[in-house]
Amino acid sequence: MLVAFRVDASERIGTGHVIRCLTLADELTCQGHQCVFICRKHQGHLTDLIAGKAYQLFILPAPETMECNSSAYLNDSYGDWLGVPWQQDAKETREALALIDADWLVVDHYALDACWEQQVAMVVDQIMVIDDLASRQHECALLLDQNLGRVASDYDWLVPKDCLRLIGPEYALLRPEFAPRREFSLKRREQPKLKRVLISLGGVDRNNVTGQVLESLVESELPRDTQLDIVMGGSAPHLDEVQQQASRLPFKATVNVNVPDMAERMCLADLSIGAAGGTSWERCCLGLPAVLVILADNQVPGARALEAAGATLTITDPDTVQASLPSVMAEIGRFDCLQRMSRAAAAITDGKGTSRVLESIMTVSRRAS
Repeated sequence: MLVAFRVDASERIGTGHVIRCLTLADELTCQGHQCVFICRKHQGHLTDLIAGKAYQLFILPAPETMECNSSAYLNDSYGDWLGVPWQQDAKETREALALIDADWLVVDHYALDACWEQQVAMVVDQIMVIDDLASRQHECALLLDQNLGRVASDYDWLVPKDCLRLIGPEYALLRPEFAPRREFSLKRREQPKLKRVLISLGGVDRNNVTGQVLESLVESELPRDTQLDIVMGGSAPHLDEVQQQASRLPFKATVNVNVPDMAERMCLADLSIGAAGGTSWERCCLGLPAVLVILADNQVPGARALEAAGATLTITDPDTVQASLPSVMAEIGRFDCLQRMSRAAAAITDGKGTSRVLESIMTVSRRAS
């Protein structure tokens, strides 16, 4: 089976969409299938990472300045993330797909919807959509929304009636290194102590929320012998600034770039301060308590659901980090708070979602044959 992925990364989009698609592609590859990526060359793209994993890659031309008119965008909120008119993107994607014989196209892009999908459907057998918004129509045989609090009925008028819907964190696309570490990670949290904090505000962090977090921790009651494990992406525009800031902190702080061992770092951490994105499911798998910082509107529902479940505490506006984090850290220090958060997080997902998604892809394929 040949599976193509249409997905982008950029300084604006972030890296999460590409990372979760790579997770699914890696599992497909392990099962003997072939995967191909179609990505536009935005500023902050991850095509080197994709090519470095030996996947065939079609790179669509970098976007030029696009006139802002209603016909160019598929939706008001995210249409300009595409960088080009949707008709052009559909044409270029169709041309790439025409060079291969794809059984599936996986679409993970907030700027694309049923109009675009109908244009490319003629050159691919089946379409799978990965979505987090439930805000637009899709033309697909399979839909994945891995967010806590989402229900299948949210897509009643947005996908075909025979579309198989995979809803909730049990289908979260986690890399294979997380589930095997779950037992060890949960065991060490039975009597937690706040000694090590993992700080990860996404692969780009273009507004340097990381720097605000570090400055706020200095003003908090966090003990000075606490270790800070700061993780950033190599394309983060404020990386040098954060490295200099970390060297002046009263804590033992290290800045690590493009780490290959995030699962191990999460196992060793007692608390995470991070973005309210897809990494939330990795933390939950390992029972890692978290303070979430909401960096985008699309993260709000998932972050609220996680806090309601007792797995996290949330800062809703990155501009208020410095004012809010010291009081949040004081609450973390209350008796048994870490333990309660850990148990709540671990109940949300077991980390085996990728295999469940692959099984569903095969089920739909068998039905269609």
